[in-house]
Amino acid sequence: MSLLSCQDLSLAFGVQPLLDRASLSLEPGERVALVGRNGSGKSSLLRLIAGLERPDSGDIRRQQGLRVGYVPQQPALDGFETVFDAVAEGLAEARALRLRFESHAVGEDLDALQTRIELLGGWNWEQRVEQVLQRLGLSAQARLAELSGGQQKRVALAQALAASPELLLLDEPTNHLDLQAIAWLEGLLAGFAGTVLLISHDRAFIDAVATRMVELDRGVLRSYPGNYTAYEQRKARELADEALAQARSDKLLAQEEEWIRRGVEARRTRSVARVQRLQQLRQQRVERRAELGRVRMQLERGDAGGRIVAELEQVHKAFGDVRPVRGLSTIVLRGDKVGILGPNGCGKTTLLKLLLGELAADSGRVRRGSGLRVAYFDQMRSALDPQATLADTISPGSDWIELGGARKHVSAYLGDFLFPPSRARAPVHSLSGGERARLLLARLFAQPANVVVLDEPTNDLDIDSIELLEQLLQDYPGTVFLVSHDRRFVDRVVTSTLAWQGPGTWLEFEGGVEDWLQQSQRLAQAAGAQAAPPPAPAAARKPAPAAAPTRRKLGFNEQRELQQLPQRIESLEAEQRELTDRLADPELYRQAPQQVAAMRARYQAIDDELGAALQRWQDLEDLAGA
Repeated sequence: MSLLSCQDLSLAFGVQPLLDRASLSLEPGERVALVGRNGSGKSSLLRLIAGLERPDSGDIRRQQGLRVGYVPQQPALDGFETVFDAVAEGLAEARALRLRFESHAVGEDLDALQTRIELLGGWNWEQRVEQVLQRLGLSAQARLAELSGGQQKRVALAQALAASPELLLLDEPTNHLDLQAIAWLEGLLAGFAGTVLLISHDRAFIDAVATRMVELDRGVLRSYPGNYTAYEQRKARELADEALAQARSDKLLAQEEEWIRRGVEARRTRSVARVQRLQQLRQQRVERRAELGRVRMQLERGDAGGRIVAELEQVHKAFGDVRPVRGLSTIVLRGDKVGILGPNGCGKTTLLKLLLGELAADSGRVRRGSGLRVAYFDQMRSALDPQATLADTISPGSDWIELGGARKHVSAYLGDFLFPPSRARAPVHSLSGGERARLLLARLFAQPANVVVLDEPTNDLDIDSIELLEQLLQDYPGTVFLVSHDRRFVDRVVTSTLAWQGPGTWLEFEGGVEDWLQQSQRLAQAAGAQAAPPPAPAAARKPAPAAAPTRRKLGFNEQRELQQLPQRIESLEAEQRELTDRLADPELYRQAPQQVAAMRARYQAIDDELGAALQRWQDLEDLAGA
């Protein structure tokens, strides 16, 4: 039985509806990733499911007594001084009921109060808060005002988990988390006993966590079994099919319009049915909601500058007892794309400022290249004035900007970043998180630069925009410094990494995150091998003769099995494709939701059977070859 079912939801805040008779069903134990373009309505859908907003029409049915935990994109922790106070708010109802029971208020139904307190686990709420804090590695008495963005995200998650929710709703949970914290969150969600519905644009995180993808596209929800990689492949085929169908429809409409415009002869012979079909084609064309536009980015390149961008030799930097950089030597050349990796608070910003010459070293030699023009993308969006308009943010005091030696109107330029002309005079504070990220990118790319510094550029961006930014940076001939915890984005952009290896220690590696992890592991193994004492010499003795390899022919049953395995594998793959098609059909969740769990279980079982069959085939082939 479904934990929650949404039927024919509609929601609109303007001309185009965010939800257009959308339906969704959530089953116990699954982890669903909700994806879609910025502004498509993902966060609004999460708020509807959390009960914080109401749809214009449609129905949301929840299991009776369903406990829901909701963690918004920006943690709402105002009004709390310590971490314990904030997390205890997740058990506010249980705390209030126990207080009422202990006060023995006149007229209270103590039996009903006791039953409700036991149901919510309110008798020991203090211990439950302490357990959650210990599990998430948080200090109960730490002051919220002194915590980083990543730590505040943990506090918001702890607040939701304290109530032991059966359905956990997460809106961009990886924002402001470093790589270690993201890996920790993956493990936490993998072991979570309830159901998870999350919004994220971190493709590697979704691949590691999700068991099903749900896409919100032009007001409609579509379901895809599996992780992001499987969804990406199927979605590409669907978009190609949709484009082909629309092209055929447009061609037929053009033919019918030509026919209806012919002279008197055509009007004498035309049939009523054909005219009606033409009217239907016209109406379908009007009602068609095209795929949302894509951002058009073009990075304005400045002068090439010198060959060397920055050279550091035995550089040290300290702030009191804290030494974020110790003995660093590195050289960055024109065209290098350098990723800076490390946990929050390790000194990535300090390292960036040393490389760019914005901060003086305590000792060592720093050589900075000539003719550098730096464009900076700030993680906290501090370069944006909330009271300024979008047009003034891009081109203060002018309606035109210079791009590649040509003038372009600021409204047209904003349109390249999906801002309609009507919003050019809107204030920055009216934008969503994703829109602010796009505006900052628009401002950044309007500046001629030969060095681009990007500090967490993927936060709040949708996947399409992230992929376009990847391509843009890959083709950019200038130098890029990238601070990001989006593993796939880093792997596809950088050519080398400066990775934090411990307090003040930075090492340079070729490649991205995966290369860094593999090389770090090899270095650790080599260091361990050097540190290990040499083995004591064994007493001299003759080595035992090696056992001769056993060789045998395949038995009759094994030969028969080997012949049948290809047909069995083909049959399993066909069954899995059929299940994929059925699970992607929204009608299944409306007409027979009770079948969904069994179909998903069968889909996973086929995966296991396929793996075993392929391994068995390989084993038998090896035996036959021997």
